Amino acid sequence: MRTEGDFIHINEWLLPLSWFYGLGVGIRNQLFNIGLLKQHDYDIPIISVGNITVGGSGKTPHVEYLIRLLKDKVKVAVLSRGYKRKSHGYVLADNESTVQDIGDEPYQMKKKFADVHIAVDKKRVNGIERLTGDAETNDTDVILLDDAFQHRYVKPGINILLVDYHRLIIYDKLLPAGRLREQQSGKNRADIVIVTKCPKDLKPMEFRVLTKAMNLYPYQSLFFTTIEYDKLKPFFATEKPLLDKCELADKHIMLLTGIASPKQMIVDMKPHVKEITPLTFADHHRFKNKDIVNINDTFHAIEGEKIIVTTEKDATRLEQIEGLSEDVRQNLYVLPIKVKFMLNQEEEFNNKIIDYVRKNSRNSILVKGKDDHKSKDSHYPGNGPRTISFRDNR
Repeated sequence: MRTEGDFIHINEWLLPLSWFYGLGVGIRNQLFNIGLLKQHDYDIPIISVGNITVGGSGKTPHVEYLIRLLKDKVKVAVLSRGYKRKSHGYVLADNESTVQDIGDEPYQMKKKFADVHIAVDKKRVNGIERLTGDAETNDTDVILLDDAFQHRYVKPGINILLVDYHRLIIYDKLLPAGRLREQQSGKNRADIVIVTKCPKDLKPMEFRVLTKAMNLYPYQSLFFTTIEYDKLKPFFATEKPLLDKCELADKHIMLLTGIASPKQMIVDMKPHVKEITPLTFADHHRFKNKDIVNINDTFHAIEGEKIIVTTEKDATRLEQIEGLSEDVRQNLYVLPIKVKFMLNQEEEFNNKIIDYVRKNSRNSILVKGKDDHKSKDSHYPGNGPRTISFRDNR
């Protein structure tokens, strides 16, 4: 079984450069701490979700969890940087927005949650002011900041730090030797810390060891989540049925990914398939003509029963790609993921989020109920029965 921190690799020869990098980051954080760099407060609930490492720690699935938890109760807006988009400044997503306009992760969320305001802006202060001030979005009740833990110009009401179980910050080093964006002490700014991508078979002793190792303050809450996979969805050949993992035993899988860390997917899929051929690209990779040729050739070279599996994020960038062979298009499946809280912590987490939103909302029509946030569906909290609605939806 894999253990915590097992995906970490330290380039020891780069540690001197990490010292200089850490000096710069430390000075910047200290300027915020003493008030020389200004943080902006707002009269609207703001929840930040981020990490202090480079690479994926599960931000998008956790933001989507929060959307599902809140969207039927209040008007939710998500503000992201829109990494690697081709547009500039503030952009509010609509049904015509493309990946090039807003980036792959915001596009993925807009496709799933059409009634949620999705906006991108590198300058989060400006983005918040536009969301709360523009006529088309000033009905916003709560803003979710995607990947904003280091964006200290905004002071969120709840700061959620995600820590990948396989890349625990306590074992990592600063860039460029390791993958930390700032010193481990940065975790002290978090109100909630979530250890993500935990193996489903963690023992009680292992949870206790992790809790002690994270060394949090009493004011901080620690949660653990694991990844759960939905059925595989055909991407282009939508007339085909969904595939369950039990139907993959005789299939050779070509795993096509352009994400920060595909290793966990490989580990999770291996027991359920005949064989896996990974075809891996960099995070947020823009597929070029040579990549399409590589995809076609790699798939055609695989013999026997075979399909291609990709992530939801990668699918957003494959959607408009030309040149994929018909065989590839007919056998391309998307593997949706969601997060599940461990140790029966889901209700406690939901309570913290909804209580904060209720107590800090500027919307006078929010009802001061207590029991409306108990979820019937542990994976999709927004789908549970709503005994009291926060929002008058008439």
